[in-house]
Amino acid sequence: MPSTDIPAAKGSQDVWLDAAFELLLESGVDSVRILSLAKRLKLSRTSFYWFFKDREALLEALIARWREKNTQGLVHQTEAYAENIVEAMLNVFDCWLDPNLFDSPLEFAMRSWALQSASVVSEIDAADATRIEALARMFQRYGYDPLAANVRGRTIYLTQIGYISMKTQEPLEVRMQRIPAYVEIFTGQPPGARELQRFHARHGYIAK
Repeated sequence: MPSTDIPAAKGSQDVWLDAAFELLLESGVDSVRILSLAKRLKLSRTSFYWFFKDREALLEALIARWREKNTQGLVHQTEAYAENIVEAMLNVFDCWLDPNLFDSPLEFAMRSWALQSASVVSEIDAADATRIEALARMFQRYGYDPLAANVRGRTIYLTQIGYISMKTQEPLEVRMQRIPAYVEIFTGQPPGARELQRFHARHGYIAK
């Protein structure tokens, strides 16, 4: 594959990868085919091979991007600065409201893909373990014993995966009304008014 002077008519690696993501989200992994992508992008099929060896290489790139966005996005939020466990929990909740931090439709698509691919099941299992461990470490930093930290981390994570798997839709106002109760259930501590105000501001929400 040439490393320089790639003709504009051939697109770019990101252009092909973005189109593959769109197809994955719309119709599942079986729809992610080189010919389908070429038609979607109005590019020649041979252009694909400037950027990827074959379809399997493209699918591996899809997995890598999901891993980077959703797993690393969640882990980063568990490590973000917080004065207490309530603020730390709200940092994690940012993931469920900001698709730039955690892409829920992509997560659903990946888990659907895993139903027909043992290798993707392994990727999902590894991601689940990494994410739960990150949540557990977050609780341990704020003084929770390891077992309690693990159970709380698992509860938070599995609750959200349930939301995603069931494609649960909530108006922003409803979810924001529930956030304080979720925080208290998950951490054992109620959020204060200032903590909630900062959280609301990050998501452009004005409480009524």
